[in-house]
Amino acid sequence: MAFQSTLAKVVNCAGIGVHSGARACLTIRPAPAGHGIAFRRSDIANSQPIPALGDRVTDVMLGTRIEGDDGTTVSTIEHLMAALAGLEIDNALIEVDGPEVPIMDGSSSVFCDLLLKAGTREQAAPRRRIRVLDTVEVDDGAKHARLCPTPGRYLSMHARIDFNNEVIGVQTVALRFTPGAFAREIAYARTFGFLHEVDYLRQKGLALGGSLDNAVVLDGKDILNPEGLRSEDEFVRHKVLDAVGDLALAGAPIAGHYEVNQPGHAINNALVRKLLDTPEAWCWESDVDAVSRAEPRGELRRAAD
Repeated sequence: MAFQSTLAKVVNCAGIGVHSGARACLTIRPAPAGHGIAFRRSDIANSQPIPALGDRVTDVMLGTRIEGDDGTTVSTIEHLMAALAGLEIDNALIEVDGPEVPIMDGSSSVFCDLLLKAGTREQAAPRRRIRVLDTVEVDDGAKHARLCPTPGRYLSMHARIDFNNEVIGVQTVALRFTPGAFAREIAYARTFGFLHEVDYLRQKGLALGGSLDNAVVLDGKDILNPEGLRSEDEFVRHKVLDAVGDLALAGAPIAGHYEVNQPGHAINNALVRKLLDTPEAWCWESDVDAVSRAEPRGELRRAAD
């Protein structure tokens, strides 16, 4: 039986925003069953929590930004969202005293370590998941993504990237996110970029906090980080990390198979939106309502509304 969970205690950390360059303090608080994941700007008086949901996404330029009803925004949420989803934490309130979640080391490892040290508390409510019933897909030029039905309760993923760079080239990875798989196989993978893009990005007000401490930087065939890569396929694994965080904005774990060519925040969010806007393609499901599989789909959705 799978029940919802939250943190056993409050978690705190601080770091630099990779794009804003501003230092931010982050506090992750336990939340009651059914709360979901939400962000709140602690530096803005009377700001309201922003639900971490796909339809709250207002920008996908090198990161995922969500916006609340009061106009407040929080950016670069994907690495923290991935850690929460990967550790099966359903309910939390995240307070940040700036416009951007700190990048830490460019991966989800620091967040995973903090959450694991805090521990989790099981809650008296069943965990609901989104069961994919029919395939949904989106295209954006060479990029393609789809969610397909698959047996079992866990998300599986097959991702492929193709970069015109001899260090990266074509990389693929396939993984099923059973308990522990994210922290073990994906969380360590860092964000990456190219030295020739740095000046352009900074002219656009991006990557102001980027450094070799929080990103893998490539200059042609050279990796500028003195420690090198954490794995040969760290690049595609980081794209999977981002996808896990972006798919978590569906609002619940997804029981389905995600196939993606050239993944990125835009196509990840487009697929989440299309799935939720295609009611015949999914239903709510939990372990306590196995009978629900025999119920009409519409009844399931009315119960969830």
